[in-house]
Amino acid sequence: MTGIRHPATGIRLTAPAPGWCIDADVVVVGSGVAGLTAALRCAAAGLATVVVTKARLDDGSTRWAQGGIAAALGEGDTPEQHLDDTLVAGAGLCDEDAVRTLVTEGPDAVRRLIATGARFDTTDGGDIALTREGGHHRSRIAHAGGDATGAEISRALVAAVREAALRTIENALVLDLLTDADGRTAGVTLHVMGEGRHDGVGAVRAPAVVLATGGMGQVFSATTNPAVSTGDGVALALRAGAEISDLEFVQFHPTVLYLGADSEGQQPLVSEAVRGEGAHLVDASGTRFMVGQHELAELAPRDIVAKAITRRMELHGTEHMYLDARHFGAAMWERRFPTILAACRAHGIDPVTEPIPVAPAAHYASGGVRTDLRGRTTVPGLYACGEVACTGVHGANRLASNSLLEGLVFAERIAADIVERANGAERTNGIDAVEETGGAEQADLVEQAPTAAQALTTEGTTTGEGSDGQSLAAAANPDVPVPSPLLDPEERGTVQRIMTRGAGVLRSAESLAAAAEALEALHDGAARAAAADTGLPGYAAPDAGPPGAAAPETDHPKPAEPGVEAWEATNLLLVSRVLVAAASRREETRGCHWREDRPERDDENWRRHLVVRLTPERRLVLRRTQTAAFGPVRPAQAPDCAAVPPIHPDDHPADVTKESQP
Repeated sequence: MTGIRHPATGIRLTAPAPGWCIDADVVVVGSGVAGLTAALRCAAAGLATVVVTKARLDDGSTRWAQGGIAAALGEGDTPEQHLDDTLVAGAGLCDEDAVRTLVTEGPDAVRRLIATGARFDTTDGGDIALTREGGHHRSRIAHAGGDATGAEISRALVAAVREAALRTIENALVLDLLTDADGRTAGVTLHVMGEGRHDGVGAVRAPAVVLATGGMGQVFSATTNPAVSTGDGVALALRAGAEISDLEFVQFHPTVLYLGADSEGQQPLVSEAVRGEGAHLVDASGTRFMVGQHELAELAPRDIVAKAITRRMELHGTEHMYLDARHFGAAMWERRFPTILAACRAHGIDPVTEPIPVAPAAHYASGGVRTDLRGRTTVPGLYACGEVACTGVHGANRLASNSLLEGLVFAERIAADIVERANGAERTNGIDAVEETGGAEQADLVEQAPTAAQALTTEGTTTGEGSDGQSLAAAANPDVPVPSPLLDPEERGTVQRIMTRGAGVLRSAESLAAAAEALEALHDGAARAAAADTGLPGYAAPDAGPPGAAAPETDHPKPAEPGVEAWEATNLLLVSRVLVAAASRREETRGCHWREDRPERDDENWRRHLVVRLTPERRLVLRRTQTAAFGPVRPAQAPDCAAVPPIHPDDHPADVTKESQP
């Protein structure tokens, strides 16, 4: 692959060299509503498009979406009203331009989805049937199959992809981004998991890569996300040097079927639409506790409901509350919520005759890879849409059923941008030339710790140049990639338990510090194992001494072997460390980020975004924007840390920076 390099950071997963390669104009990673919409639009414009998906085409997060898709489709409803509800739910951190784009383009995007073949439920008069969910003041949620909206959207899009004969690579985990000599995107490396025509590690070369990999819910023990949601897209983007924003805002769905204190992995969701149709949240005595807490009671935004449930659980010393919808009757349950009814009954609960035990569980990442209004990231040629992206739409808390709409709208915008560029539109460094207004983005403050001594190796050879054990030129040279130490797959559950205890619904400086320490210990253990194994490239542990010194004579576990489970665990560890770093830095309570030790919302200091990226020196750099607006996206530049002051005079390095060696 002449002229093709690893990311500009020089950081990549430990993996074999690609043994095969195919070429395309566009590679789309992910097969949910965002990925397949982008792929179909690109292919329709005549671009050679390849879809890469981690499981089967219909196995992503989209098919698990129950409630529906929000859009101003009903009589009397307007995009402006949808915008107002979205801004309120986002707790002051939504980018208004992004939200306006979503709500104004959303209705026509839904109609195009219907034209593609999606069949939504209709009224007796033939209009689209609409319901309400939390945070919405109007009925604007279109649904399909009662509570199987995602499955229907996935079915329609997969059928369209197959009819269009798009090239697809299923059961494939994407590893890392490839770039050209100018630092532009040039494709991805991937591993096909024992199925399909290709096996093992290969590459798809393309000048445009669309990340639509979904969420990262598997960083927590209990989640509504499928097993494939291991943060692969965010981890890839971090290693590629892209900016990540708002990762601390993880939405915990208030009503997830409670299966016991020891239950782990994907849990059955009890859609917000159940409350939209009139179900009540009650405690063990049958008391409705949301009345009086918010004007919308059970239909308050999700962060408010999740907090209320958690507070009530603490007050009563219980592990769950109840959702009471017995008054629906059997006929309504079977017609409107057949999927939820079947899931409850499969676990021995009959909602027709008894309340449903529910508790909050990790559901949706409002943050992700930072993009502009065309889905472009800070790495030229790399796009992101859907849950992996942070467009500015969701702010500090996603409004119910805006996620499918966001994937749909921004996927279409990405496809339009890729097609425009493929047809010869002018570009500057891979992005539009945008006149900076007011210098807000240029003036953002950089937060970074002093460089710590560290001994790095490149392909098993210590350079010995400089105090870091490796010249910065070598560290940043994409031709000499530095692989990350792999985490033992058996530690995946450890990561999840650490995150659930320390960075779950309730957070504090103490819990986050404990989580950070435990995660660092896992990383250090992986680094020691890699460094101790002479057959693999590795990293000296923090206590390993100066470059060239003999390793301490201690027992080291065998390093993890490259493979899907190790790559997933390593990705989970990376995104967990970044999430905890951001959550520790945001010293307030806002939206779905709830700090017990900082219970108040602080607009003066924190109505702004935290933006994170990794440097070639393996440092995690956090900066804080000056406003809630996103501003233009531009290629990341190495900051001149000496030239910028700290955000507050009383800040000290431990407060503002985390050292990272992914």
